[in-house]
Amino acid sequence: MDHSDEEVIVHGECEKVSEENPELGVGRFNVLSWDQVRRLDEVLTEAVPVHGRGNFPTLEEVVLDCLLDFLPEGVSKDKMGPQTLKEAYVQKMVKVCNDTDRWSLISLSNNSGKNVELKFVDSLRRQFEFSVDSFQIVLDSLLLFYECSEHAMSERFHPSVLGESMYGDFAAAYAHLLGRLISTRTPEEIRGGGLLKYCNLLVRDFVPASEAEIKTLERYMCSRFFIDFPDLSEQQRKLESYLRNHFIGEEASKYEYLLTLWGVVNESTVCLMGHERRLTLGLITALAFRVLAEQNTIPNTAHVTCYYQPAPYASDFNFSGYYLPSSQPTVTYLPSYSTWLSCS
Repeated sequence: MDHSDEEVIVHGECEKVSEENPELGVGRFNVLSWDQVRRLDEVLTEAVPVHGRGNFPTLEEVVLDCLLDFLPEGVSKDKMGPQTLKEAYVQKMVKVCNDTDRWSLISLSNNSGKNVELKFVDSLRRQFEFSVDSFQIVLDSLLLFYECSEHAMSERFHPSVLGESMYGDFAAAYAHLLGRLISTRTPEEIRGGGLLKYCNLLVRDFVPASEAEIKTLERYMCSRFFIDFPDLSEQQRKLESYLRNHFIGEEASKYEYLLTLWGVVNESTVCLMGHERRLTLGLITALAFRVLAEQNTIPNTAHVTCYYQPAPYASDFNFSGYYLPSSQPTVTYLPSYSTWLSCS
């Protein structure tokens, strides 16, 4: 489940689970504080509209009661097949089945970008990209509380809820979240290398936790991205999809994001031939100018150098760059350059 604009873990200090229990592992788990449990309860009970043809039940009903009936009252369910529901509500469906990963995902549409994603996992080798998105919350105790308790939740009466960081160190990951720091491990294990998410974090004012390590990590991110998306057409589809899904209502940030991505690819790509890298950089540049055109915005040209290429006939020795009357001696201007020249 993805509630992209919400940070469930927001307040209070985390209470460490006793490390005497070897089953829990050292540092991976924490008991959520009351403020965190209360925020989690607010998120689960908040009605998140899913935009389509009809109403949609609350997030609490979907997650806690596993309701499969998304139709509003009064609609004949007999006439509504799976394809109709898919067209009305589902933004994307993903199914992965290989030697290490077996999982599926259904993303339900929301025009404001707060998509509800339901992920069903049998096995998943890599369960996070960066430390700040590595948190998982075990809802069993909360589900049991909703089912059995006759009293409202309060600071003195609420279930113990267990949180886990798949990053491996809950305290460190929590500190990264509060400090808006970027940290990951072995990005070559992530599909796409985490490159697009990394640039997204940079645009949102996150900074690398370790400047010494980040350049090495960037090279791994770029290498894995181009392994997974080797063709220019695949890269274009992926970038357009990412912009469409992750910048809803934030059109002004798309240009900054593409500039950031251009810089990382330009500086940290070591796995491509020179002409391949230039093609990818050209694609990112074209997308950036398309974004500006869609916004009817003129880019800042303070640090831009304009180049032009002389016409082919300019290299002809018989070509005169100036028109002179025939009564005067003919003077031939011979340009000696054969490449792009600066306008300045």
